[in-house]
Amino acid sequence: MKIYLAGPMRGIPQFNFPAFHEGAAKLRADGHVVFNPAERDVAIHGPAFAENNLTGDNSQAEREHGFNLRDALRDDLVWICAEADAVVCLPGWENSKGVAAERATALALGLPIFDLLDFQWAGGGSP
Repeated sequence: MKIYLAGPMRGIPQFNFPAFHEGAAKLRADGHVVFNPAERDVAIHGPAFAENNLTGDNSQAEREHGFNLRDALRDDLVWICAEADAVVCLPGWENSKGVAAERATALALGLPIFDLLDFQWAGGGSP
């Protein structure tokens, strides 16, 4: 299954990248293809993008690394529209504006949306 991994970033130390990387690793271990937006950001802006940002501040990321939220969200939504079979959300997604946009796109397309904790079956594997 092709999965878009959604989760909160802004206002979380290191933009929550450790949780994104852990979630993507678990899904990939179950055989899924995963679009991890944290990996996209690191590929474009380098590892210091998150490592040096202990507050998850977009303005700091823009100032120091050229991060552009519009570009990032565009890339994320394009992948959901063109590739995703499902969206899986990390814990804490409920207060994220970005996840709201990603979930709305998935809903409009009729894609299933799961919480990561519900998606992972005890003993490995997923629905």
